Amino acid sequence: MEALQVQQVLARDGEVRITGLPYKKGQIVEIIVFLQPAAPSPRARLTVGHLRRSGVIGLWQNRDDLGDSSVYARQLREQSQQRGDVHL
Repeated sequence: MEALQVQQVLARDGEVRITGLPYKKGQIVEIIVFLQPAAPSPRARLTVGHLRRSGVIGLWQNRDDLGDSSVYARQLREQSQQRGDVHL
């Protein structure tokens, strides 16, 4: 079975008109219609200012149980890269 995908925006409620198909008169076709999921809303752009105000920078600064926070952060990044997880 040959498949052909066509996408279009409906101009009228409940009506789809497809033209320009590569099939001839008398051929039998089956049409299946899927509703395209709505596009996700664009993510807000994160700026340096947002990051500075977020409280993330210096988050581990005063923790006694971590030692050097920059060394700890580096170790976490290395561990995640070795596991193939999302990089920090």
